[in-house]
Amino acid sequence: MSIRIVAAVIERADRRFLIGQRRREDSSPLKWEFPGGKVKDGESLEQALARELREELQVTLLRSVAISQVEHEYGGRSGSLSITFFAASILESELNPGPFEQTAWALPRELGQYDFLTANGRLIAELATGRIKPAEILASLGESAPDSH
Repeated sequence: MSIRIVAAVIERADRRFLIGQRRREDSSPLKWEFPGGKVKDGESLEQALARELREELQVTLLRSVAISQVEHEYGGRSGSLSITFFAASILESELNPGPFEQTAWALPRELGQYDFLTANGRLIAELATGRIKPAEILASLGESAPDSH
């Protein structure tokens, strides 16, 4: 059984990405990740992303577009994860990060210095080398993107 996960890749105007460090008492303690979480029954991926950002950072999702998909097998009973990463823009500039040990805004070239969850590896490499540029992808959608109500 695959658990569906959504994660937001939020890029600021200064090209920095928002990342969060898992708490000491969490599974995979102190590993870094992009904000997000599990998709609940009956939710679309976008609805789950909006809810997770509201719960974790108290921010409002404005726009999102899927940029990467990863199937990840974890050892043991947890089975596999199906993770969809979204380029995302948010309304607020102030964050209120609840469920993280700490958060950081990291430049693409700095991402490799953080100890990320294994499933993030390929995306981290693509962001660090500039192969994926989330802000540009969102901008290329223009203003014609459907709004997410």
